[in-house]
Amino acid sequence: FPLAEADEHLSRIAHWGFNTLRLLVTWEAIEHAGPGQYDEAYLDYVRAVVEKAGQHGLSMFIDPHQDVWSRFSGGDGAPGWTLEAVGFDLANLHETGAAIVHQMHGDPFPRMIWPTNATKLACATMFTLFFGGDDFAPTTRIEGEPAQEYLQCHYIEAVRQVALRLRDLPNVVGYDTLNEPSCGWIGWRDLTAPGGELRAGHCPTPLQSMLLGAGYPQRVERWETTLLGPKRRGRDLLNPRRLRAWAKDRECIWRTNGVWDLDAQGEPLLVRTDHFTVVDGRQVDFARDYYKPFANRFAREIRAAHPGTLVSVESDPVLPRLDWGAEDARGIVYAPHWYDGYVLYTKSYSPHLGADMFTGKVVFGRGAVQRSFEAQLARLTRIAQENLGGVPVLIGEFGIPFDMGAKRAYRTGDFRAQRAALDRTFCALEANLLSGTLWNYTADNTNARGDQDEDLSLFSRDQQRDPGNPDSGGRALEAVVRPYARAVAGELLRMSFDLRAREFVLEFRHDQRATAPTEIFLPRLHYPHGARVEVTDGTFEVRTAEQLLVYRHGGERPTHVVKVRPG
Repeated sequence: FPLAEADEHLSRIAHWGFNTLRLLVTWEAIEHAGPGQYDEAYLDYVRAVVEKAGQHGLSMFIDPHQDVWSRFSGGDGAPGWTLEAVGFDLANLHETGAAIVHQMHGDPFPRMIWPTNATKLACATMFTLFFGGDDFAPTTRIEGEPAQEYLQCHYIEAVRQVALRLRDLPNVVGYDTLNEPSCGWIGWRDLTAPGGELRAGHCPTPLQSMLLGAGYPQRVERWETTLLGPKRRGRDLLNPRRLRAWAKDRECIWRTNGVWDLDAQGEPLLVRTDHFTVVDGRQVDFARDYYKPFANRFAREIRAAHPGTLVSVESDPVLPRLDWGAEDARGIVYAPHWYDGYVLYTKSYSPHLGADMFTGKVVFGRGAVQRSFEAQLARLTRIAQENLGGVPVLIGEFGIPFDMGAKRAYRTGDFRAQRAALDRTFCALEANLLSGTLWNYTADNTNARGDQDEDLSLFSRDQQRDPGNPDSGGRALEAVVRPYARAVAGELLRMSFDLRAREFVLEFRHDQRATAPTEIFLPRLHYPHGARVEVTDGTFEVRTAEQLLVYRHGGERPTHVVKVRPG
């Protein structure tokens, strides 16, 4: 995101009605040179971006982002030295099946294959150590420290360096704890069975992953994602050259911690079947026993650097339950992620097909899909009410891939399918009165590479035909740039937007203490010739240049309705 282009991009984002950005930083960017060596130029750059955003009226939520741990394990996030610190040989991770890495695999890279790294050796080992090393790998130490303490300490200190740079900037409202935290193998009941959220490509069991990394070839199931779900397509022999994922002088962590060993004939065997499920006779729970203590520590240490900041929490996207008590950190935001899983994984859209993100089941029928989406998001709000003490909810990520249908829209310019897919997601958010951060805006998106392995960016240079038009380069904007209440003088009761009719409805119950008006973003994209506004009472003003409807309610009735239609 070049600073020289910042004003162009940030002004476009503000023009589209967004008021908050979830800004990604990575641990690797902050501390790539080695433990305790912080990239001061990068930290200066992050501050400069945040200052620029403030000039455009945008608030910021800082996201220390990761996907499947690191670039070197097939995603992004942690520095390579974290893997080396526990004994991995980065050069052999791909061939030993410890990770599927685009740079090593080459093109074409299998569609949506990168999430399968979450249960492979490299990523699963690192997250198990990061969250639960004290319980599951007590013999593993780094520079004399327990692995869990070493990794958590360095991660939090790296994010603290960001907080120290930003703590005086008023448009920074909070920090994510960690994007989509993975449980690794914590809680895995059968180490001889594959699992995880997604089955695609080669899916080794945890035991097979350990043995592959130790140089023992394994026949591993190969899966394919189909429109009706994952299908097993056969078995293949992996690591026939008997390479090791571990450095020459290092042994497999899971062997040294007693999970597996060799029998009298020198053959590997599983020793502890319940190693990752039972600790001191108690069944473990990832969110309760490992994520929550980490999140509390993170909140405590980041707030010491940036007092009063909000901290967002989330657990596993498919198992999102969290419990929060009076002894836990205050001032948190529940920020789970939610996607239309059918569109995300198949990269195809049908108005009559959807998926339940939590059960993995396909949903049939246009109305049933919409109701399912609304119910799934309602489930997340219930978690916040029942398990987190009623804290605010922000859907931390939602969105759709724009490269659906073999990138047909890039050739034809027809983004109707993407628009429809996005609209039904936005409608589900509105039905639950939820705020969310759309994934994503990538400044260097291209048709060829997308956002680097995915392609969910709302903007692309390759769709930009008129640089002087702020909407040029946007994709499926009609579904995203929609009217919404950005400030309400009371309690929001109902908000909806009918994309076909371009009709917006807002209903709220006023708060007698509120003196400021209700503000509604009124995009020119939908109302280029003005708008017809109906209100139950009070007065309103349309500020065309600001794309804003300002409504001042009357005091005679408790609830108020505003309707907007094209002029």
